[in-house]
Amino acid sequence: MGFMEMFLIAVGLSMDAFAVSICKGLSVQRLQLRHMVLAGLYFGAFQALMPLLGYLLGSSFANVITAYDHWVTFVLLAIIGGNMIRESFSGGGETEQNADFGIRAMLLLAIATSIDALAVGISFAFLRTPILPAVTLIGMTTFCFGFAGVKIGNLFGARYEAKAELIGGIILILIGAKILLEHLGILG
Repeated sequence: MGFMEMFLIAVGLSMDAFAVSICKGLSVQRLQLRHMVLAGLYFGAFQALMPLLGYLLGSSFANVITAYDHWVTFVLLAIIGGNMIRESFSGGGETEQNADFGIRAMLLLAIATSIDALAVGISFAFLRTPILPAVTLIGMTTFCFGFAGVKIGNLFGARYEAKAELIGGIILILIGAKILLEHLGILG
């Protein structure tokens, strides 16, 4: 997997955190730098941690299903991407607008937005993707989107939340399809 595919996966995974960060920015009356940094740190750290955990889990049984790893990767990315697309059309009512940046609130949001990254980490194990560069890129990308999302939400409101989910879902499905088509020999 090349840098561009890895970067696109990082962007796709960060879209949930971006959407939630926009909502956090909407809820803040007086935006401070610490709000943006906290969102970036929480979301970036968990988006990096979950694929690492998924990789460790997937590595333990990757040899068993090596013949089907491309299908597993495609199905996982398609499910995650499809869910993100579905959520983008659901009106975005699931995310509560709450100005709480405390440990409990941010921890719950960070875990909730990074569950899909666990499945991607499993896919990385099947594809034998070097995990440290992958999780570093995912964490840094998500930090940037989380940081920017709070500011954007504070400035512009909720109009970008659904678009972020839609774009992220499409990117993940396309990456999964590319991996499958490459393995089947349809793409070079």
